[in-house]
Amino acid sequence: MFTVIVALAGTAMQGPDFPLWTFIWDHYIQLITANLGIAFALATFVYVKSFSVKPGDPDYRELAAGGHSGNLIYDWFIGRELNPRVTLPLFGEIDIKVFCELRPGMLGWVLLDLAFMVHQYKLHGLVSDSMIMITAFQSLYVFDALWMEPAMLTTMDITTDGFGFMLAFGDLAWLPFIYSLQARYLAVYPVHLGVYGILGILAVQGFGYYIFRSSNNEKNRFRTNPDDPAIAHLKYMETASGSKLLISGWWGTARHINYLGDWIMAWSYCLPTGIAGYLIQQSSPAPTGGQSPVDGSFVGGAPVGMEVVQGEARGWGMAVTYFYVLYFAILLIHREMRDEEKCMRKYGKDWEEYRKKVPWRILPGVY
Repeated sequence: MFTVIVALAGTAMQGPDFPLWTFIWDHYIQLITANLGIAFALATFVYVKSFSVKPGDPDYRELAAGGHSGNLIYDWFIGRELNPRVTLPLFGEIDIKVFCELRPGMLGWVLLDLAFMVHQYKLHGLVSDSMIMITAFQSLYVFDALWMEPAMLTTMDITTDGFGFMLAFGDLAWLPFIYSLQARYLAVYPVHLGVYGILGILAVQGFGYYIFRSSNNEKNRFRTNPDDPAIAHLKYMETASGSKLLISGWWGTARHINYLGDWIMAWSYCLPTGIAGYLIQQSSPAPTGGQSPVDGSFVGGAPVGMEVVQGEARGWGMAVTYFYVLYFAILLIHREMRDEEKCMRKYGKDWEEYRKKVPWRILPGVY
C-alpha cells in the first residue's frame, strides 16, 4: 500500500513524466528478465535452506507433504519446505511464501496497470473508459486480497503447498506480467466502450465479485467463528476427524463455488479490450537519396507519422487479451481437482458422503 501511495504522490507532483512509469514501459523486458532471475534464485535459496529442517523443529518449521520426494528437480520446483522464513534487520521474521503471495506480484500487477494507463495518456492524450475499468477492477481484486489477508491463511497455497520455483515464478513473474496484458494492449490501442458497454461489464464484474466475496466470507466465518450469527443458520455435516463441512448456503450450491465468482470476474478484465488486434502503420515523405529511416523517427528531416489501426489484425489479438480467461479456467479446474484429491485422502468415506449431498464441483447444473 505504501508503494502505491508513493507512486501516486510522485505522479501528482510530476505528472505522467514521473520516472517510475517511464522506467516500467521502457524497461519492460528487462523487468521480466530480472523477476525471472529473482524467482530462480529464491527457489534455490529456500530449497537449500530446507535441508536444515529437522523433526521436532523448535521453530515449528516443517516440510511440505509432497515436496520431499528425493527428486532434486521436482522438489526444487514444487517446494520442499512448507513455509520457509527469513529474519531481516528492522523487519524481523518474514514468511517468504505469505509475503510473495500478496506483496511483490499483486502490487506489481497494479503498478504495471498504472504504468500502462500513463503510457496511454502520453501516447493518445486521453485515458479510455476501458483502461479505467480494467485498472479499477484489477486494483479492487488486489486490495480486496490485501484487506482480507487473514482469509488467505486457510487456502491450499498456504496450508498445503511448499514454496519452490512454481510459486516463486507464479508470484514474481507470471502473475504481474501476464495478468496485466489487457492494460498493456489498451495502452497502445484504446477501446471506447460507451455507456452500454460500461454498464454491461460492470454487471459482469459485480455478479462475479458478489459470488466470490460472499462465498469466501461465509467459509472464513465458519472456519474462524462458527458461532457467528451471520452463519448460524447454515447446515453442516461432521466428519470422523471432527471437521465440519458446509452443506447449505453458498457451499451447499457447489463444493468450490468461489472459483465460479473468480472466473466470472476474469471476463470483466478481458471484455473491455473488445475484438482485439491492431496494426501500427507508419507514413512519411519519400526519402531523399542516401537517407533511410533507420532510427524509426525521421526520413529526410521530416517526422515519421504513426497510426494504430485494427485492419486485418482485428480479432487476432484476442489470443493475447483473452488468454487470461482460458488460462484461469484451466488453473481453477486443476486446483479444484487437487482440492478433491486432498479432501478424499483426508476425509475418506465422509468425503464420498459429502459429494452426494453437494454433487456439483464449480458450476451448479453443469460441472
